Amino acid sequence: MKTLYIERSAGGGRDGGWSTALDLDGVGRIVVGTGPGSFAGIRSALAFAIGVGLGSGCEVMGLPSPCACAAQKLDEEGEIAVVGDSRRGKAWVSVFSGYSMEGDVFQVDLADVNSAVPLACKVVSPDDARIGGALGAAFGERYLGHVEPTSEGLGKFAAKNPLALVADPRPIYLNPAVRD
Repeated sequence: MKTLYIERSAGGGRDGGWSTALDLDGVGRIVVGTGPGSFAGIRSALAFAIGVGLGSGCEVMGLPSPCACAAQKLDEEGEIAVVGDSRRGKAWVSVFSGYSMEGDVFQVDLADVNSAVPLACKVVSPDDARIGGALGAAFGERYLGHVEPTSEGLGKFAAKNPLALVADPRPIYLNPAVRD
C-alpha cells in the first residue's frame, strides 16, 4: 500500500504550498504528525489529510511528531528524549526506548527539564534556536542539538513500530495557541 507521510509540526509553508508537490496518485494511507508544535502547521496537515481521506477513501493515521525526530537518532543512541519549547518557561518532553514511546508527551518547567529525562537518554530538540542554550546547560554532552521533524522520520518510525499509529488522529496541544 502506498503511504504518504506528512510532518508539519515545525511550521513553515503556512500558505499550503507544500501540499501542491505531493503525489497523491494511488495513496492508500496518509500518516500525519500530530504535534506538539506549530498550531498552524499541525492543523493544516491534519485538515489536508482528513480531506484527502474523505475524498479518496484512503486511511488517515496519526503519529506524535517527536517520533519523527527520535527516528533519526534511535539507531545510533537507543534511548532518546525529544524536548521542545512549550513557551512561557515550559518544555515538552517525549522519551523513547528504541522505537517505543515511553508514555505520552508531557510538559515540565524548563528549569526542571533535567530531572524529567532519564539519565540513560541523549537529548535532541526541534527548537534548538529557542531553548538550545538551556538544554545544553542542563544536559551537557548528552544534548545532541537540533533535529528537525521530517516526513521521512515519521515514515521510518511508522515502519519500525506500526503499532504506534493512531486511527482518528487529533492534534497534541499542551497549551492554548501562542503568537511569537
